[in-house]
Amino acid sequence: MATDILASLNRLYDPKNLLDVVLVSLIFYGLLRLFRGTRAVQLLRGIVVIVLAAAVVSQTVQLTAFNWLLRNSTNVLLVALPVIFQPELRRALERVGRSTPFLTRHAEDTSVQRLISHVVKGVEQMAQRRHGALIVFEGATGLGEVTDSGIVLNAEVTAELLTTIFFPNTALHDGAVVVQGDHIYAAGCVLPLSQRELADNQMGTRHRAAIGVTEESDALSVVVSEETGTVSVARNGRILRIDSDRLRPILSEFYKT
Repeated sequence: MATDILASLNRLYDPKNLLDVVLVSLIFYGLLRLFRGTRAVQLLRGIVVIVLAAAVVSQTVQLTAFNWLLRNSTNVLLVALPVIFQPELRRALERVGRSTPFLTRHAEDTSVQRLISHVVKGVEQMAQRRHGALIVFEGATGLGEVTDSGIVLNAEVTAELLTTIFFPNTALHDGAVVVQGDHIYAAGCVLPLSQRELADNQMGTRHRAAIGVTEESDALSVVVSEETGTVSVARNGRILRIDSDRLRPILSEFYKT
């Protein structure tokens, strides 16, 4: 008995086995970080719960046909998962393959403050003129599908450019602007619309789009209402009306996280 225990301990503390465990742990940790803030986490949680519940039931009740079905569903599940999580896998690969690091982690404070100053100035001007606007700030989750629907600009963020894009009747004013890093990556983008009921009747399609993109990513959205000129901020599927002077600290906090 003692010999078996010592042998097991030796195998456990074998450098190769330790390296094996560390590598597997790092892979799972990396996958969780890549999918963090996406719908994939919720879907995966649901699949795990269903599989575990089915396994417990089958082992407890000893259902022969059900056990056979579970065993033979493994290959089907392995093929189905990449299809189900295709958008999330695409965003994850985009993040891995990006050569430009995120502004939130690597840019200097002066660049961040300059960006925020131009955004706040542009939003205040559009709010005063009641020009509708929708600006999305990309977080850790890539917005490749969103930017693919718009026009790539790769332009420096300035208040003048923002007010020009959202000037009424221009070609891009109805879509969203996506800010990626320290530049406007694309404009005229189409966002997913939230299906939840809005408590405020004065909130329209722009507000639904602002909420929708934050339900599927960790982005932050800023909306200017063309009807009232009010400014709203959406994140994590929630939207809140704010005064324009509160926009600066909200953006500063976003770029610190």
